[in-house]
Amino acid sequence: QVQLVEVGGGLVQRGASLTLSCVISDRTDRNYVMGWFRQAPGKEYEFVGCISRSGTYRYYGDPGKGRFTIDRDNAARTMSLQMNGLTLEDTAVYYCAATGQSGTYYTERDEYEYWGQGTQVTVSS
Repeated sequence: QVQLVEVGGGLVQRGASLTLSCVISDRTDRNYVMGWFRQAPGKEYEFVGCISRSGTYRYYGDPGKGRFTIDRDNAARTMSLQMNGLTLEDTAVYYCAATGQSGTYYTERDEYEYWGQGTQVTVSS
């Protein structure tokens, strides 16, 4: 069974930075393509970005281009999302996700089999 746990959400001021982490645990040493999604109140899930198994390739959705950075530490089984220049529009529940599919990256919600419980990020003015 694969479990994902996000940590690091909270309340921050506009313009601030925040880093989220995702810890993956399972009974194997299998590596996964991992991604971040978010859902703002009353809105659909939005793709934030993903990272390949080795960490070589990163692909970002529109919300985070130029402001967000995804990284991973396979030895520690963690993935991070560094967010800079946060705006009110970044307020959402952020989810990490993982897929065992063989491709390099995935951007659609239904391509990911495993999900964390989400962590709330609230940006205030």
